[in-house]
Amino acid sequence: MKILDRYVAKNFLVGYAIALCVLLGLRIIIDLFVKIDEFTEHVDLGTAAVLKNILTFYGLNCTLYFRDFAGMITVVAASFSFGKMVRSNELVAVMASGVSLKRIIGPIVFLAMLLTGVMVVNQELIIPQFADKLVRSHDDVPGQESYDVRFISDGSGSLICSQRFDVETSTLHKPTILLRRRTSRSGVWEVTARIDAGKAVDRDRTGRWALYSIDPDSGQWSPYGVRIERDSQQEPQRVPSYQSDITAKVIPIMCKSEQKTLLSLRQLNDLAAQGTQIRDQAQLYSQKHFRITDPFINLVMLMVSLPLLVCRDPKSMKSAVLISFSLTGACFIATFVCKILATEVVFDKVMPELWAWLPVFIFLPIAFIELDSMKT
Repeated sequence: MKILDRYVAKNFLVGYAIALCVLLGLRIIIDLFVKIDEFTEHVDLGTAAVLKNILTFYGLNCTLYFRDFAGMITVVAASFSFGKMVRSNELVAVMASGVSLKRIIGPIVFLAMLLTGVMVVNQELIIPQFADKLVRSHDDVPGQESYDVRFISDGSGSLICSQRFDVETSTLHKPTILLRRRTSRSGVWEVTARIDAGKAVDRDRTGRWALYSIDPDSGQWSPYGVRIERDSQQEPQRVPSYQSDITAKVIPIMCKSEQKTLLSLRQLNDLAAQGTQIRDQAQLYSQKHFRITDPFINLVMLMVSLPLLVCRDPKSMKSAVLISFSLTGACFIATFVCKILATEVVFDKVMPELWAWLPVFIFLPIAFIELDSMKT
């Protein structure tokens, strides 16, 4: 059986490579066709710089495209593999040798599980590593982006606000940091002090923000910020720095509304532990549960399609592919709808965990029924 397994695996991997290149290529071409004018907005950039910006932008965003299309790519690869075998009547020869068709799908299921593991590694390790670059817009020049920082909460509960954050210099301009503590009332915070500075710089990108203010005597930048205690008669204190888990790398992600999809499961757990508004909590829990269910949903898409694709008659292959793609598309759309409804109030409740698992509950029984009724 090793020869047959290698043959089926080879066909599947070839189909996977073709499907990966085609789907990602189409995604890039369509987006580039629509956004090409935004890449060329900066007239001071030369042609080489624009091309480098385009290659860098889509090279990084391929990690997102692969995450979004991983399940569909696997189904297309399986269709390519079995379509080739059915057209050559190879499945008939396999059955004539006494091998069950259920045995044929074994190598594809095994490889699909490995590739799903690659998708998980991509989501949990690679995407978070480049998250600050993935939030760039098409018209941003790498290193020259700037963001408005509006009361970002760090792990200690403090709020950080700034007029502008420069990515290239890792500098917060005119930052204000509100130091807070929890009160005895659940979910209520109390402001204890305020830190003001002319700028804050995170040179080593570890969250140790060096504070600078303009000295009134010399008119030059001096390494200190001003801490003002609330309801205290004490003179304002000079503080050289502020330590936070919000680093220069994290700020661009936090400033984007879609940032939660770029964070790892560990980072989502850290955000959930901080405590935010109800809707934010729903988004966090939705992301956490979908991180668990997305690999299962991708495998369910494949298991729904495989029994239909393993057919012996070449004449019925077209209808089998059409039905399998319809079921896969239905699963894909159902998952998309569930991700939208996961943060909405339905029946007076927000139930992100239910919506995250609903596609699995719907389509997994369909996959088992098809496998059981599969003619081998």
